[in-house]
Amino acid sequence: MKGSFMTWQMWAVLSAFFAALTAILAKVGIQNINSDFATFIRTIVVLLALGVILLATGQYQRLNTVSPRNYLFLTLSGLATGASWVCYFRALKLGNASLVAPIDKMGVALIAIGAIFVGWKP
Repeated sequence: MKGSFMTWQMWAVLSAFFAALTAILAKVGIQNINSDFATFIRTIVVLLALGVILLATGQYQRLNTVSPRNYLFLTLSGLATGASWVCYFRALKLGNASLVAPIDKMGVALIAIGAIFVGWKP
């Protein structure tokens, strides 16, 4: 399936769209519940949705095809994602989504700075 829909730019735009939608929906969803529990519910939904996508598209692969190095960095990335989500939901619980989300997006600048330190092209 070729075409403009399959470019990295289109996926990045969709990512931004869904990130914005996430902030709006999460702000409503965390009313009257603990932000950590809300993160737990969100994580379960993400896990189930990705499982369905992998099975439906035939992209699931055997766990023994993943290298130890991949497991290490994906585990570290998962821990960072979890920490990010916990902090993000706590910030949303306390502040306005229109103020929290732009600060959260400072991560883009931090990626560029981090890339310089490890020699990647930002």
